[in-house]
Amino acid sequence: MNTASPLRSASRRGFTLLELTVVIAVLLSLTTVLFFGARAWKSGADRTGCILAIRNVQVSVRSYQNLYGYSPGGMPYAENGTQDIAIHMCNKGYITDEQFAAIEGSKTCPGGGTYEREHVDVFPTVGRLYIGCSLASTKDHVPDEGLEW
Repeated sequence: MNTASPLRSASRRGFTLLELTVVIAVLLSLTTVLFFGARAWKSGADRTGCILAIRNVQVSVRSYQNLYGYSPGGMPYAENGTQDIAIHMCNKGYITDEQFAAIEGSKTCPGGGTYEREHVDVFPTVGRLYIGCSLASTKDHVPDEGLEW
């Protein structure tokens, strides 16, 4: 004689509430880790882009300075009524319009900071940068080794 209940012999289908809760918690945890990783990657990419822009401008200024025989800390000769180094380099084709906009402060760095320069008409001394980023102190948008630039 069969005394088993028909409810017990039927196979169970679907997930329990506890199983669904665990799966959702694991997915949310993985998503959170993904977003934090993406944010860190974006921040690092912004810092790298900013430092590369500073480096390219610095190399252009040093090349212009060496090509025309100016000394560090010196001023360029007045050309077309200005001693602005950036204007001289842009007029002669040593920098792009994008680099000129960064030097002038009208182009922001990838992280949202602004580029600044101390003197428009003085070549930086050895160990100093021609332009810097406003995020240099808060988000480390400054080259680690810029002395030889």
